[in-house]
Amino acid sequence: MSRRHHHHVYVVALSPLVLDEARFRKANPDYAPGRPCVYVGMTGLDPDLRFDKHKAGIQSNRFVFTYGTHLLPELYEVYNPMPYAAACEMEVELAIALREAGYGVWQA
Repeated sequence: MSRRHHHHVYVVALSPLVLDEARFRKANPDYAPGRPCVYVGMTGLDPDLRFDKHKAGIQSNRFVFTYGTHLLPELYEVYNPMPYAAACEMEVELAIALREAGYGVWQA
């Protein structure tokens, strides 16, 4: 693997309790009740390590820290690894695709 191909996109499952957060609901006006709520991110680390850092409060997104339950590799493994620029684009594209599928999505 080339050094420049070490970035990853990842998806974290969020507890349905995240729907109690007004900011999350406002960001997802087309959320389909019953669909999963997720966080989509990108990292230069292994997604498992990045998730552990979120949960430990290290450079953590508040929604992942509070509501993150586990990674959903079936939604992102096919894309990884990739160059930085591709990961930046894929993070946005994956978040859009999941929103269009009715997911509740937070993407920082």
